Amino acid sequence: MAEKRTAKVPLAAYELELLRLQTELVKLQEWVRSEGARVVVIFEGRDAAGKGGTIKRAAEHLNPRVARTVALPKPTERERTQWYFQRYVEHLPAAGEIVLFDRSWYNRAGVEHVMGFCTKEEYQLFLRQCPIFERMLTEEGILLRKYWFSVSDAEQQKRFRRRLKDPTKRWKLSPMDLESITRWEAYSRAKDEMLVHTDISEAPWFVVESDDKRRARLNMIAHLLGSVPYHDVPPPVLELPSRPPSTGYVRPPRDLQTFVPDHAAGL
Repeated sequence: MAEKRTAKVPLAAYELELLRLQTELVKLQEWVRSEGARVVVIFEGRDAAGKGGTIKRAAEHLNPRVARTVALPKPTERERTQWYFQRYVEHLPAAGEIVLFDRSWYNRAGVEHVMGFCTKEEYQLFLRQCPIFERMLTEEGILLRKYWFSVSDAEQQKRFRRRLKDPTKRWKLSPMDLESITRWEAYSRAKDEMLVHTDISEAPWFVVESDDKRRARLNMIAHLLGSVPYHDVPPPVLELPSRPPSTGYVRPPRDLQTFVPDHAAGL
């Protein structure tokens, strides 16, 4: 049976709806801050599945003091000796905060397991402990949302090729990413096993089809907004004060300061 093809979202419609959703995200942020809520959003998926671009659009207009993105590097030697979830716990939100995990503790169920960076015993322990850990988070009152970005092998290949040619995106492509091409089925099996063990009622997985990046971003943000019972929090009434009259201040001569050269003048 042929795969169903969906037309890409037109750019104009995408930009209009994205702005509307981003405005709602600001309302969600203000609700989180006023209610002292704690929100954790996990972004997982294959390399080049569109996680980073979605996070960028979701956080674009948010206050970084309220909403922060966490993208942890590989663990240090000291962190390797800790309880696996320990390095993630310190990044969980306090009251009035939103945390967006650009990859998360699910590294153990994916890349660490497939690439042999953890033992079979560590992997099995993770699958047993993860549901318990996430139930603890939700019982504590944290609003936990988990999104898996699903990209086809053909689309992933196209995105890898574009990254190879684009100097502004070349840094996104690592030897580990290229290795994932040859281990496509292994990653597929790992994802299926992960869902079996961690798709729990308290913290279910939501799959985002991401071959069309625009559609994926709109669908994911709309779903997040629809899953949180936020409401509009009226902002404080502010009035711009009048400038007071001058008291005689004189700006120092320009030649006493060093200005950035006017690069734009030569364009």
